[in-house]
Amino acid sequence: MTDHVPPPSLYAAREPIFPRRVSGPFRNLKWVILAVTLGIYYLVPWLRWDRGPELPNQAVLLDLANRRFYFFWIEIWSHEFYFVAGLLIMAGLGLFLFTSALGRVWCGYTCPQTVWTDLFILVERWVEGDRNARLRLHRQKKMTAYKLMLLLTKWTLWLVIAVGTGGAWVFYFADAPTLMMDLFIGQAAAVAYITVAILTATTFVFGGFMREQICIYACPWPRIQAAMMDEDTLTVAYRDWRGEPRKHSQGAKSEPMGDCIDCMACVNVCPMGIDIRDGQQMECITCGLCIDACDDVMARIGKPRGLVDYIALSDETRERAGAPPRQVWRHIFRPRTLFYTALWGSVGVALIVALFIRAEIEMTVAAVRNPTFVTLSDGSIRNTYDIRLRNKNNEQRLFRISLTGDPALRIQLEGTPYGSVNVPTDTSFLQRVYVIAPPGSAPAARDRTDMRFWVEDLSTGDRAHNDSSFNGAGDTP
Repeated sequence: MTDHVPPPSLYAAREPIFPRRVSGPFRNLKWVILAVTLGIYYLVPWLRWDRGPELPNQAVLLDLANRRFYFFWIEIWSHEFYFVAGLLIMAGLGLFLFTSALGRVWCGYTCPQTVWTDLFILVERWVEGDRNARLRLHRQKKMTAYKLMLLLTKWTLWLVIAVGTGGAWVFYFADAPTLMMDLFIGQAAAVAYITVAILTATTFVFGGFMREQICIYACPWPRIQAAMMDEDTLTVAYRDWRGEPRKHSQGAKSEPMGDCIDCMACVNVCPMGIDIRDGQQMECITCGLCIDACDDVMARIGKPRGLVDYIALSDETRERAGAPPRQVWRHIFRPRTLFYTALWGSVGVALIVALFIRAEIEMTVAAVRNPTFVTLSDGSIRNTYDIRLRNKNNEQRLFRISLTGDPALRIQLEGTPYGSVNVPTDTSFLQRVYVIAPPGSAPAARDRTDMRFWVEDLSTGDRAHNDSSFNGAGDTP
């Protein structure tokens, strides 16, 4: 009788990663990007921009209530969402471009998950110490007063950062000073508190506890990036032809040793917990910290830098043969990256052109079809239309509505004996308009007569038009 052997588990518990402190150009670059991106995120809602007395003075504002997007001097209306779609397309093409040229630099330097994880690790290191101290604290199973104090201090600082993250986000959707006061006195909308709570929780958990698991399991980009890369893409790699065999590896003592001394510095600083010497891996975010760590060790032992470096696979054959690698610009400026750059630039130029040629006034016409027409007491035929006028100026404007087409048709505006209406500042205005055909006229007798509505800004002379049709009694075939 044999003992029952349980099947192997498909679940592997997470091994906490405690990256060691490192200094160098790539680490310094990450600090600069962290400061700039977080500074932009937290400070932009507080910037002011004077648009006039009746318009919001927040420089960047997503005004969902009024369906507007304000970005400094640019104002996007709800029917102009193609500008937002264009920006999203440019962001996607930009991601393709940078990945094709330099691998996962977005993930390693500017991804929000990376930025906030870096910040949380900085707090963790400040509270608990560098890698060895954190490892000892983690391996200490007994909860002592000292350990509890460190954990509570770290979690409190994390929570403050997380609350600031969620709080900064909601300020983009309402006037920041007003919303700040409403949040503190408990008078903000429930959706504001819910949004802050959700973003606080996700930032606290993702940046503090899940960290690399978000990149490996939740983010789809590591699985997509391979389609954007080729053998000329510069990415972080280990020059095994120079480093192997390692001086601390097993083998014949008489064989020549490589430059790698198996110090594990590149592994200890990696925020993903991988060994770059094992080759390209999906988990690698190409942050370059292993390069800083290895270059520091190489300098100490008197070896040239670059054992771990940004290199392209196409250079491996050249370097193994003793030739120098190709120049960096030859890897970056190649057909694939130039194609992505051309697409990115084309979308950007199209958006700029569309932004500058868009009209300051617009109109839409909707015919009221219930009923299709009305016969008045004198035999005239009347059609009803709803005309929506958009005034994109920062002051009230007087708009005149007119009609061209069959000269027998005449126009009448509801609520005013005049042919013009005042449209408030930066808003849309709905005006009901009647078009009347006298009895016996051709439009009154025909089924359909084409016509064109015109609106003119009497201050500037700008004009816009919209085509429609007049429905008659249909007595004439």
